[in-house]
Amino acid sequence: MSNVKPRLPKGFRDFLPADMLKRAYVFEVVREVFELYGFEPLQTPVLELRETLFGKYGEEAENLIYDAQHQRSEKEPLAMRYDLTVPLARVVAMHENALKLPFKRYHIAPVWRGERPQRGRYREFYQCDVDIVGVASMSADAELISVLVTALRRLGFAKFTVKINNRKLLTAMGIYSGVPDAQLPDLYRSVDKFDKVGADGVKKELEARGIAPDVVTRMLDLITVQHEGTASLDYLERVMGQLPQAAEGIRELREMAQHMDALGVPMAYVAFDYTVVRGLGYYTGPIFETVITEPNLGSISGGGRYDNLIGIFRRESLPTTGVSLGIERIIDLMDVFNLYPAHVGGTVVQVLVTVFGEDTLAESTRLAAKLREGGIRTELYMDDVKYKLSKQFAHADKKGIGLVAILGADEIAQDVVKFKRLRDGLEVTTAQTNAVEAVRQLLD
Repeated sequence: MSNVKPRLPKGFRDFLPADMLKRAYVFEVVREVFELYGFEPLQTPVLELRETLFGKYGEEAENLIYDAQHQRSEKEPLAMRYDLTVPLARVVAMHENALKLPFKRYHIAPVWRGERPQRGRYREFYQCDVDIVGVASMSADAELISVLVTALRRLGFAKFTVKINNRKLLTAMGIYSGVPDAQLPDLYRSVDKFDKVGADGVKKELEARGIAPDVVTRMLDLITVQHEGTASLDYLERVMGQLPQAAEGIRELREMAQHMDALGVPMAYVAFDYTVVRGLGYYTGPIFETVITEPNLGSISGGGRYDNLIGIFRRESLPTTGVSLGIERIIDLMDVFNLYPAHVGGTVVQVLVTVFGEDTLAESTRLAAKLREGGIRTELYMDDVKYKLSKQFAHADKKGIGLVAILGADEIAQDVVKFKRLRDGLEVTTAQTNAVEAVRQLLD
């Protein structure tokens, strides 16, 4: 049999136990925040019908969707899910009689995209979404901002900003500036690159697309306006409030601001930023993106209102808004900023039960069973070739197990067990009947 070189496809990763424990910690904190706000869990299949996914994201995004045909048996074209939003729209349309509106769901699951792999960009990665279906009021959008801020603060992030814009307002800016209707999509694509290329880069790209320089200048003057709080909305209303799209977009953002204030969202974490576009084609109203500001490390969440998407799958659409946390980026940054609690990572095991030899194995096994019954996460040493005690202690130390149970012939004869805490060398001998309580005290 020939050897196969162990390797992964580009853009895919393995996660060893220490990494999985860190990921589990982040998922659990975020899940607790979602449920704190009354969001319910949802799960959908990895594979969707191809017709479900295509025609919803825009050409650039859909070029990244993986086809997923079985080589023989599959008759319907299938694809791997690109995000968790379109599957939600399909779920609502399929199960509308079983769902009570408003429907608030969260979904934490992997998605797949045919990206060009690079640092921070993978072909398989987790998304972490919350969405509210059936609420037209901006109170839903404001609640999502509150969820974002709460989750990030609980994870320990201190320097971040949730940037908020409105697709209606962005369209109004293009119309006011004189961008031809047919080139509004070009406008979105160029402005979406603002953080990467700056105003000069956007200006050059728009002019290269054939938009007149004076039109581009007017547009850039609008999207780069900066005022504290809602003062920029006052300015935009004076300039172009006569346009219906502008009036509606401004009204929605003001309403969001009022609801965020009532929710107690600290405005230090929020800013109206008219360079935010969000590249996907289904957004219809408020859009938001969260960035780490110190140091400037880019976006860690994105979302917005998409009132028309569910209507693709049913007779009438439903007002819907949602946000996706960039959970993979957040997990990476937790390491960068050293935000994980000291107990996260390493191992799940709390106690290693030693084995002195075949003659004590049965007693060590019974002790391990007793500790597990008491809720103590316990590993029984299992190297049946060498029972050298120093090797067992080295095993515990290497894995990060903090407590070792010593059960030799003397301890067995006296019906006791000795525990040694590795961080400070503390040793405690106790009756085996009191082993569980002794471990709890040593772990505390």
